[in-house]
Amino acid sequence: MRIGLAVVALASIAAGCGQGQGGGAPAEPAAGPPLKAPPARALDDYATRLRAAHTARAAAAKRWGLKRVPLTAPPPPAKKPEITTREGFEVDGHRRLGLPPVFTTIPTEKKILFLTIDDGDEKDPAFLRMMSELKIPYSAFLSDYLVKEDYGYFGKMRDRGVSLHNHTLHHPYLPDLSHARQKREICGMQKIIEKRYGERPVLFRPPYGNYNKDTLRVAKSCGITHVPLWNEEVFVDHWEYREWDRELHPGDIVLTHFRGRDTWKGTMPDMVRRFLDKVTAEGYAVARLEDYL
Repeated sequence: MRIGLAVVALASIAAGCGQGQGGGAPAEPAAGPPLKAPPARALDDYATRLRAAHTARAAAAKRWGLKRVPLTAPPPPAKKPEITTREGFEVDGHRRLGLPPVFTTIPTEKKILFLTIDDGDEKDPAFLRMMSELKIPYSAFLSDYLVKEDYGYFGKMRDRGVSLHNHTLHHPYLPDLSHARQKREICGMQKIIEKRYGERPVLFRPPYGNYNKDTLRVAKSCGITHVPLWNEEVFVDHWEYREWDRELHPGDIVLTHFRGRDTWKGTMPDMVRRFLDKVTAEGYAVARLEDYL
């Protein structure tokens, strides 16, 4: 309809401009190439692609048993938000030493959330298909002692556009380790991911969310720029919250784990279904964390 109105308006303007100043005979047309309509066709093509994408996503939502079609996240901002360490999460000398910020949410007013998945225990092919068909972005934080059972699974994940990040070699409680042992855990995992997947991570999540000054100093020395934690955690049968209000907030980072029936009362697709049904019902879309850092 908008395209049609624009064409009518242009035609009216053209007719008006063709009259002489005093209402005499029409002026001769100016020399030059004839007007073409590719812009209108381009808009039509874009609208067609949008409709096709929505139709495909709706079909995928039905196929995977979702109550609603997941919302599509808005484009990321041209200027990325400033990320700072959450109050109370600082270590001594955090700012002075230029240590990576530790945070649980991204500053934004948009109703978006960020899904992050830790460790690498469960390697469910159905999960890869589900996330690809629904086009849901997420970030993976990997520990080598679990990932090495099947590096190829996470290679397929990377090939689908998922960023693979550092969660240490063996998932230890880092504050109990010396500086040297923390360096082996963190920098060692940097090397593994770079060797196996071709890119050195810049995001790091300490196991259990626990860290000290040595952790952040080591992480910085290995090329880490950000340390995202989380504000909510989703399981296959319930949610857990960091905040007292037990609510979702714009920009929240959500944690879950690569788990299956051995440790959960369900599968990875079951967890994703629970996650998406809740966030979609509350008007949230899932965005890509790396686009905001």
